[in-house]
Order: sequence, then structure tokens, then C-alpha cells
Amino acid sequence: MTRRTTITRMTTTVAALALPLGLAACGGMDSDSGDSGSSDSSSESMGTESEEGGTEEAAAPFGDGCSAVPEDGKGSFDGMAKDPVATAAGNNPALKTLVGAVKEAKLASTLNSAKDITVFAPTNEAFEAMDQTALDQAMKDPEGQLTTVLTHHVVEGRLAPEDLAGTHETMAGDEVTVKGSGEDFTVGEASVVCGDVQTANATVYIVDGVLMPTAT
Repeated sequence: MTRRTTITRMTTTVAALALPLGLAACGGMDSDSGDSGSSDSSSESMGTESEEGGTEEAAAPFGDGCSAVPEDGKGSFDGMAKDPVATAAGNNPALKTLVGAVKEAKLASTLNSAKDITVFAPTNEAFEAMDQTALDQAMKDPEGQLTTVLTHHVVEGRLAPEDLAGTHETMAGDEVTVKGSGEDFTVGEASVVCGDVQTANATVYIVDGVLMPTAT
């Protein structure tokens, strides 16, 4: 698929966020996710104004893993674009395990209220492939180790594909390194399987591995 040629980049701000800030969460799964309502934006509104005064249609998300995203409904690309990131992720069945972790850490409301962030969202299969002992330990410490792992997947600013490569500070206070270009990126040891997914307040890159902080 062709990637977005022009993406509106807003000034990076995070509204009064107290760390930890977690990774994508669900809509309707608990009271946290309902704190922010759906935006009136749609996939059509993601287009950007051209020099001639017209509107250029934004490119579709890219990657083989995009086939796992529903074609319609709230969990589709169009549906996700209308909701803040926690709610949007909760509507996407490809992110079910991630949603459960975010619910356990009670981070949905924080994510939904954030402005302009980038989220690396592990698939269900990514959680299945990781060390289950490590996952169990993190889940038993939701406000500590689990929160650290989840916030390691979130960086400030909506990163377009052309700005994705490089080292970025995460909301956990450490760093994550992205390598690649075009539509081929790796984040640590994980690969982006569906990139440049838009939500109302975040750009999401779905990855095939859970990103573990070095200190965890």
C-alpha cells in the first residue's frame, strides 16, 4: 500500500499526564475507557489540505498484518480513527490481550486523555510468544512492572512513517529504537506488521513482539 504523503503533525503535548502512561486499552471494558468520548473525526477528515486549496486523501495503513483488522465497524481503520487510542484499541480484536493488560494496569483513561502520542501495539500472538513466566509476573504487579512494560510502548508525538526511524524517549522514561524506512520497520526485536494506523489522538504501529524494557 502507499504510505501517507502528507500527514498533519500537531505540536507534541501531553495534557497533565502523570506517569505511568500505558499502552492501548479498550473501549467499554471498564470505567477508565469511557472517560473520553468519541471524536467526530472520520477517516475522510484525516486528509490534509494541499497548496491548491483542495484536500489530499491520507494514505491507508500499510503492512501484511493489516488484514487482521476488521473491514468495518468500530474496530476497523475508519472506526478507530473516530475514537481516542484506548477506546480504539479496545474495539480491535487483534489487540485483545493488550487490552486486558491495559485494563489490569488501569491506564485506559490516561491514554484516552493524552494528546498526540505514538503507540507500538503488540498483537495477541506477540503476547503468546513471549516468556509466559515474565508475563505472569508483570500481570501480578499491575502498578509496577506491568505499567513499566506498557509505558515502554508509548512515545510522545504522532510519528509519521518518514519520522519513525530513530531513538525515541518512551513514557516509561527510557528509550526505544526504531530502524527501517518506507514500509519496513523494526522496533527493538519486533517488526511493524501494520503501520500508520490513526486514532483520534494517536498514531499506532501494530508490532509482532512485546517490547521489554532493559531493566525489566
